[in-house]
Amino acid sequence: QVQLVESGGGSVQAGGSLRLSCAASGDLYTFHYMAWFRQPPGKEREGLARIYSGDGNTYYADSVKGRFTISQDNAKKTLYLQMHSLKPEDTAMYYCAAVRSMGWKGLHQSEYNYWGQGTRVTVSS
Repeated sequence: QVQLVESGGGSVQAGGSLRLSCAASGDLYTFHYMAWFRQPPGKEREGLARIYSGDGNTYYADSVKGRFTISQDNAKKTLYLQMHSLKPEDTAMYYCAAVRSMGWKGLHQSEYNYWGQGTRVTVSS
């Protein structure tokens, strides 16, 4: 059974940084794509960034481009999201997601079929 476990969330002031981690129960290379999503309070889940395990190709939502960086460590079986210049509007529950199927994947949650339980990020002004 695949398990994805996020960690690293917390409270930070605007302008600060956090690094989220997502530990996988299996080898990351079994997932062709992994991604980070978030769901702000009272809003829909949105895709932030995804990485293709084949060549490390990354893709970002405009809302986080230049501030967030997705990466993975295959040896540690861990996906990361480094977040800089955090804003109050970044406050949300953050989720990692993964999919094994081939074919280009973007940032729609329907494209991913493995999900973690989430880690909460709160950014205060």
